[in-house]
Parts: sequence; structure tokens; C-alpha cells
Amino acid sequence: MDLYFIRMVERIDDTALTAVLHAAADPTRRAILTRLAEQGPTRVTDLAARFDISLNAVSKHIRVLEDAGLVSREIRWRDHFIRAELHRAALIADWFAGLRPLWDQRLESLDTILTTETDHD
Repeated sequence: MDLYFIRMVERIDDTALTAVLHAAADPTRRAILTRLAEQGPTRVTDLAARFDISLNAVSKHIRVLEDAGLVSREIRWRDHFIRAELHRAALIADWFAGLRPLWDQRLESLDTILTTETDHD
């Protein structure tokens, strides 16, 4: 079981996973990403209007999301449109999926211990 986990983790790009987790750790960035996922591509200025922070602060959050590959930018004349790239979030799901067998194994061991103790009482 541990070998399975090691193989799963080896397949995950650790640098990309770290960037995605860092980007998703901030509540404002999660809100931006959620809004983009719900609404589709949105102008940066329209996106910033929905938050109680400056346009500059929203732009910095967007840059972190871009660096993690969670959003992409399309420039049309003077307008910058931001689009959610949710396929990158799959890195988190894959990482957790790799942990699941370990937790299943631990829960089975706990169940065995509890069942054994109950049988002896």
C-alpha cells in the first residue's frame, strides 16, 4: 500500500502542486477563481469591481493565479480578460487521491483493533 502511495506522489509535479496549493490558500484568490469558474472569462476591471480591494491588489492576486496555471489571460485591445483554467486544480485532487489508500488502510487497522477489543470483552 505504501509503495502505491509513493508511485502516485512521484507522478505529481511537486513544483506545480506547490504553486497551485499556494495560490488556492488565499481566500481572495479562491473567490476570484470561483467567480471566474461561474461566470466565464471576465475583464480584470469588472472582476475587481466585485471585491472590496484595489484594482492593483486584484491584479497581484491574478498574477499568482496565472503563475500557478489556474487562470489565463487574453488581451483584446486595452481589455484583459481572465479565464479559469480548472484542469490545474486536478493536481490537488490527484494528490489527495494518492493519500486515500493510506487513510483507508489506517481506518481498516483501527476497525480491526476495535473489533478485536470488542470481541475480547
